[in-house]
Amino acid sequence: MKFPILLPNIFNYPFTYESDIKLKIGDFVEVPFGKSKIIGVVWDNFEKNSNKSFKIRKIIRKLEIPNLKKKTLEFLNWFSEYNLVPKGMALKLVLLSGKAIEKLDKKFDPELNNKNKKFFFELTNEQKKTLNEINISNQKFNVHVLQGTTGSGKTIVYFEALKKILEKGFQGLIMLPEIGLTNQFEKKFIEFFNFKPAIWHSGITKKNKEIIWSGIINNEIDVVIGARSSLFLPFKNLGLIVVDEEHDQSYKQDEGIIYNARDMAISRASFENIPVNLITAVPSLETYENIKKKKYSISKLTQRYKNASLPNYEIINLNNIKLDNQSWISSEIIKKVNCHLEKKDQVLFFLNRRGFSPNVLCKKCFNSFSCPNCSINLVYHKKKKNLLCHYCGFKSSLERNCTKDGVCNFIFSGPGVERISEEVKKNFPSKKIEIFSSDTMNKKSSKDKLEKIINNEIQILVGTQLISKGFHFPNLNCIVVVDIDLSSQGHDLRSAEKNLQLYHQLSGRAGRTGQSSTVYFQTYNYNTKMISDITDKNPEIFLDKEIEIRKKNSLPPFQRFISLILTGENEIKLEKEAIKFKLFIQNKIYGKVLGPVSAPIFRLKRKYRVRLLIRGSKTLKLQNSLALIISRYKFSSGIKLSVDVDPISFN
Repeated sequence: MKFPILLPNIFNYPFTYESDIKLKIGDFVEVPFGKSKIIGVVWDNFEKNSNKSFKIRKIIRKLEIPNLKKKTLEFLNWFSEYNLVPKGMALKLVLLSGKAIEKLDKKFDPELNNKNKKFFFELTNEQKKTLNEINISNQKFNVHVLQGTTGSGKTIVYFEALKKILEKGFQGLIMLPEIGLTNQFEKKFIEFFNFKPAIWHSGITKKNKEIIWSGIINNEIDVVIGARSSLFLPFKNLGLIVVDEEHDQSYKQDEGIIYNARDMAISRASFENIPVNLITAVPSLETYENIKKKKYSISKLTQRYKNASLPNYEIINLNNIKLDNQSWISSEIIKKVNCHLEKKDQVLFFLNRRGFSPNVLCKKCFNSFSCPNCSINLVYHKKKKNLLCHYCGFKSSLERNCTKDGVCNFIFSGPGVERISEEVKKNFPSKKIEIFSSDTMNKKSSKDKLEKIINNEIQILVGTQLISKGFHFPNLNCIVVVDIDLSSQGHDLRSAEKNLQLYHQLSGRAGRTGQSSTVYFQTYNYNTKMISDITDKNPEIFLDKEIEIRKKNSLPPFQRFISLILTGENEIKLEKEAIKFKLFIQNKIYGKVLGPVSAPIFRLKRKYRVRLLIRGSKTLKLQNSLALIISRYKFSSGIKLSVDVDPISFN
């Protein structure tokens, strides 16, 4: 008997194999492929319109594990079509390095030592009302948004909703935007549910991933807390997907197989006919528009827990204050921070720049240091004693021979969090100070560091945007935004939206236990619209205005964008190819082709980059027509195409 077998590779169609084994759709099988053996899945249809003549090879064996559900296959087919990804690569997301895990001696154990510990949390009337609304909507597929002021207890509410789903015998998936959130979130989960969830992200060991993958497909694991990739685990009985911080840009996978995990979570829930809950303080513009159109239902939490007030805002006009040379913290801020420290308040200095300095210059030869692989500056990391590219990972020593005389004499232009940390230490020498960024918080020591922060053993934090994402620090009552003017730089169509979400989330870290708190903004642009937008306690005023601007200019979410990036080592050859490719596809697809232009980062990882942008209606006609025409085009050697549907970043 013949069977269509999809392989986890760049193929958009299954291969035909034969077998005497009784097989059904979704079964995992081992098959010969070339000179090797590979794991594939019995797919739902054969390759269409194939005129190829080939020898049909035999399936080696069927793997002794449950099959992939038909609904999962349907989702993967749709995922492939929507994101313009080969079906085989969509399947690869489900497997572990191209493998499926059979019987294991060790199983995932959710049990705890303190089994009898009882968690008690009295819901407020507002939380009870919200929970009831969520439970009503969580009967079948429905997108329900839980929008709540930071510190309003959103997590506890959706934990209660998840508990109801688990009591019915279903599995649950909670998605988080950052790995760094996992430790604190897991602790909160265990306190509430009194059992351990499975944790899934890139930092989990291969062995533990095998145990979790096997536990999921065998329906032995109840809850997974995971990053983007957790969405593709082979759940057998999934009952609810929760996307926490749904607005977060980190849900966009922008390398390899490109997709938006939030949007794909909604799609998977649709195929599974299960509810999906989106959690946020300030919804993304796409989500907000769907709420307005009543495609998504919504519940709101307007009161902080125990009626804690939102922080006050104070703007420090740097035009009226003379900063010392190579200083970024005003004397006024130092006075105010000292007042907070006297009250035992924890303090955060916020600057969304990693490292010590983003620009390094020799004051004798005037040479600056850029990445040899990318068209961006190298960032100096003082603690690591090297220059680092944040895009390709290139590292270089700071020591340089000067073209004028001897060795270079460096000037560091602009601050990063390491530099601000040094200045903070000079001004507050008796205080314990820690940097809170992706460079410091994804390490093994981060769990201990978080405990010290919570216990107020660390009095001052210097952090990047990572600190704004869902952490709870009970003593944090003072936030200093070192340079808010940096946020207004750039030409990203989403920059205003991103800033609103970032600073609302950041402000929400302060005053969570009811104490008076203040957020201070240092700026040279005292009357900027951005500051007034982010300090407005009703973000919907901004969102309504932004919706009108996007609608007027036919921008997302009212039209679909598809970004096509061509890369190659020869700049002139690439530019010619881009023009040729545009002429080939335009007038043959359901959309308008803009460009080609050099990408803002026009060289990345030693490859030049040229961008085409396609604008069209929000139907699959655009993707289908584009997929068909791309398949007919033969790119010159050395030139590759990357497709990004619904791009977020335009770098």
